[in-house]
Amino acid sequence: MSAAVRTVAVPRFRRRPDWRAWAERLRTLWRRSLRFRTIVVTVALTALTILVTCVAMALVIQNELFSARKDQVLLEAQRATVSAQATLDAAVDSTDPAAAQTLMNGIATRLSQQSSSDLIALYRIGPPSSLAPQPFISSAFDASILTDALRAQVQANPDTQWWQSVPLEIDGGRTVPGILVGHQLRFPSEDGSDSYELYMAYDLASASQTLAFVQVLLWVVGLVLVVLIGAIAWVVLRSVTTPIADAAETSAKLAAGDLGVRLPVRGEDELATLNRSFNAMADSIESQIKELADLSLVQQRFVSDVSHELRTPLTTIRLASDMLNDQRAEFDPVTGRAAELLHAQVQRFEVLLTDLLEISRYDAGSVQLELEATSLAHLAEDVIASMEQLAEQRGSDVRLVAPGGYSPVDMDARRIRRIARNLLGNAIEHGEGRPIVVSVDSDRDAVALGVRDFGMGMRAEDVERVFDRFWRADPSRVRTIGGTGLGLSIALGDARLHRGTLAVWSEPGRGSNFVLTLPRDGRAVESSPLPLVPEDEQGGGPREALGLTQPISLSRDAMRRTP
Repeated sequence: MSAAVRTVAVPRFRRRPDWRAWAERLRTLWRRSLRFRTIVVTVALTALTILVTCVAMALVIQNELFSARKDQVLLEAQRATVSAQATLDAAVDSTDPAAAQTLMNGIATRLSQQSSSDLIALYRIGPPSSLAPQPFISSAFDASILTDALRAQVQANPDTQWWQSVPLEIDGGRTVPGILVGHQLRFPSEDGSDSYELYMAYDLASASQTLAFVQVLLWVVGLVLVVLIGAIAWVVLRSVTTPIADAAETSAKLAAGDLGVRLPVRGEDELATLNRSFNAMADSIESQIKELADLSLVQQRFVSDVSHELRTPLTTIRLASDMLNDQRAEFDPVTGRAAELLHAQVQRFEVLLTDLLEISRYDAGSVQLELEATSLAHLAEDVIASMEQLAEQRGSDVRLVAPGGYSPVDMDARRIRRIARNLLGNAIEHGEGRPIVVSVDSDRDAVALGVRDFGMGMRAEDVERVFDRFWRADPSRVRTIGGTGLGLSIALGDARLHRGTLAVWSEPGRGSNFVLTLPRDGRAVESSPLPLVPEDEQGGGPREALGLTQPISLSRDAMRRTP
């Protein structure tokens, strides 16, 4: 029986762009791209300059347009007023109110014909009179634009022209800027006291339109200039930054080990000179690195060959020294002591050859790890047990503090045990007979082993060189438990093979603390479960809190029960 298959269309939802991601991309581009940063700065400064220039020009043009229109309006109003006053002066005085009103209307018509304004108003100054003409106000004139201040000035100064900026409403209810001009006219009368306030309003709509056109033109030109300058900056910078980017990429490849990369040389300008100099420098570096590599290879082969060649005679010498050392009781005291010294030095020589062979393997890159699941805490206990007799001879109490590190971790147990023996041996050697604390702890990412002594310590310049080959902090100090001067260098190499770290803290008179940190999952170590600076040096308590007179002894079973 077949089953029916039904296809259902699932709607697709378009993910909205995250502005935070864009902001982060822009920040990254700003940090990494010289071209982008330069173009942005150039365009921003150009836009700011053009903005300031356009605003300044707009203000200047606005002031000039207003001043020109104002002067034109005032001159026009003055001419119309003078003409109207001349007409009034030539008129014959009449006591007929109708004739006076006819004269008023004629004056208003003459003013409208001789000026470009249809907004005219005439107000009588003084008390109303039945014989005097009635005030004249054109139909489009809005009396609300008159201010008391302007009327007071016109009434008080008959021979002066006054003006004021006012808003005017035109067709459609739109408001435009305007100028209201005030004069005083004298009508003929028996006593000559009939005076009228004359007001003519002029709109500045044409000047406003011109200003708007000029402003739009300025902004369009400014925007075009910004775009053009940005494009020019991009083209110019591209011709300059492209060789710089090529040089940066080539130098990165050269730093990564690709010694054959070179920059193309075109022309005879400064960039071509820079490329030629860079290529010459790369040729010199390549030749020197090849010489050093060849010399290092010869040195590695020499050390390896010498070490191998010395193994056969050394074996014979060691057998003979063992035989002489076993029979030293039958010799006289001087000969017996010589046989004993010969046996000790042959053993040290054999250890030195072993370390040299190990160093040569590191230099050749032929070291392989043999990983197995191992408990670092149990490994530390075994190392402490194997060196217990040496510690007693030196008068040092070795204490183990292991709150963690019991779960197995993949490691080369032989190499980690060698690191632990080396660190503990150095602590016994330089611990001045004081207690030595071995700490083991772990967290989710790593396990760590720390060896803390309270001996002489080291200076800061000595700490920087403590992992160098054949280096000793105090060359005059006699070694009492042997050593070749390669132990810490080999220990550091073993730690790095495990992608771990080996760090040291030390101060004169306060002792030293070595911390070995190994990762659990094979990734590089970022932090250690154990602090590099000991807790007693961080204010965690005085040294007496360690119980210097009571050594700590933990058996394997007791350690396994430790949480």
